[in-house]
Amino acid sequence: MSATALPKLSTRPLEEVATRLDLPAEAAALLAGRTDVPGALAALAGGGFLVEASRMVAHALPRREAVWWACMCAAHTAPPDLAEPDRRARELAEEWVRKQADEVRRAAMAEAERAGFGSPECWAAVGAFWSGDSMSPLGQPLVPPAPHLAGTAVAGSVALAAVRSDPSRQKLRLQRFLESARDIAAGGTGRLVPEAS
Repeated sequence: MSATALPKLSTRPLEEVATRLDLPAEAAALLAGRTDVPGALAALAGGGFLVEASRMVAHALPRREAVWWACMCAAHTAPPDLAEPDRRARELAEEWVRKQADEVRRAAMAEAERAGFGSPECWAAVGAFWSGDSMSPLGQPLVPPAPHLAGTAVAGSVALAAVRSDPSRQKLRLQRFLESARDIAAGGTGRLVPEAS
């Protein structure tokens, strides 16, 4: 797809995004001559580098959309008996996407910490927290998160969701996740139906 068809994947230069990916040589070779993220994404996915393609999306989407994507991927593979702190972490990350409120962002991080940072839901919440203007406690001097941290958290969330409970489903899940990402990048919701057990 072209950059015009996926405008939300064209907000950052390909060079900037690619430096955050640590691509293997074979994947990096696929990006030779590419000038935009949508084209690079198509090349990676078409070459079978689905993990690398998902990491590219995590860093290329605007932070709000990237966190939403992580939530959609996490919800897709969430078990029916998902622990309450994990569920709550995802709900707070989704709420942050809708409201962009600092108190929601901080609550999402607190819930991820409570849950132990072990699930896709937690890392979606961390992505929301790292999308704000400061990582320091309230009332303290601002400590802005590094620009790549939100994308790193989202990439971790998506990677965990792809292998949750059944790593043999990773490839199929990543294909679905990338479809969701393309929908979000085109202005859609990227919603995925819960996965059948």
